[in-house]
Amino acid sequence: MKRNRGVLCFGLILLVTSLLSGCGKSNKNLSEVKIAYFPNITHSQALAQKEDGSLQKAFGNKIKVKWQKFNAGSSEVEAFLAGDVDIGYIGPGPAINGYIKSKGEMQVIAGGADAAAILVSRNGSNIKSVKDLNGKKVAIPQFGNTQDLNLRILLAENGLKDKTKGGTVEIIQAENPDIKTLLDKGSIDAALVPEPWGSRLVKEVGAKVVLDYDEIWKNGKYPTAVVVARKDFIKDHPDIVEKFLKIHVQKTQYIIDNTDKSEDLINKQLKEVTGKDLAKDILNSSFKRIKVTNNPEKGAIIDMADWSLKEGFIKKKSDLKGMFDFDILNKVLKSQGQSEIN
Repeated sequence: MKRNRGVLCFGLILLVTSLLSGCGKSNKNLSEVKIAYFPNITHSQALAQKEDGSLQKAFGNKIKVKWQKFNAGSSEVEAFLAGDVDIGYIGPGPAINGYIKSKGEMQVIAGGADAAAILVSRNGSNIKSVKDLNGKKVAIPQFGNTQDLNLRILLAENGLKDKTKGGTVEIIQAENPDIKTLLDKGSIDAALVPEPWGSRLVKEVGAKVVLDYDEIWKNGKYPTAVVVARKDFIKDHPDIVEKFLKIHVQKTQYIIDNTDKSEDLINKQLKEVTGKDLAKDILNSSFKRIKVTNNPEKGAIIDMADWSLKEGFIKKKSDLKGMFDFDILNKVLKSQGQSEIN
């Protein structure tokens, strides 16, 4: 009996040792971190990190940063679901969808940018307020995205609604370059678009600003970009997530304190990934409307989820309590003498 007990104890020790060593290997064997971003100035922290190599320096030589470019939130969500992305910059709408589709696997760990969008009208359309959109055609970049939800909220607040729901406003989905063409040709009457497209429409086709960034919703205190990560990645590699968030927080503050230098840094990266940079006046105008931040505006995201449900972009109401994990972010913010996020 004693011999059997001894064998059993020895076996348990081996099992525990094996499990612990396995956990250790999980961190040690990580050779690459896959980070998603859009080639858009609302993802400024990502572009800045990619340009100056600060995140790669923080990770060292043993862990490679693999930047993965996306142009649509839905594509990035699919990559997350497939395990092809670990951390990513993304719009709040797709973040909500990703959390629901992944059954809680995709979590918001920080903010990226607030506001950064304007409502413009075609030159000569005589649209001076949201109420004037009655009977008009209005474009947004993508159904269900941040700008689309913002538009639908604005319409509801002004007694209007989408034509497909018995209203009088025709909402049209088009990519930002196509919105410019449609507005220029008079095929649409107005558009709610993110920067730098708002500034480009004003400069290049003479669009008129109907509502500026801080007049769209919540005085501009709503997210345009947030940072998300896979729940299992956060659990398995908290040290890596912490290093990432340290650089993210540092870049957020740097952009706030050094706007001109940041614009140049980000513009260089835009040229590298898209083949074209932005004119200085467009950059200046855009950055006045972009509020880089570490705060994902949790309350606004929950409100957006309610609107997504109301508009049919989400099929059933979901509990979003587990969508937010600010533990590591708050640790980083505290260490840098900044206010923590609730």
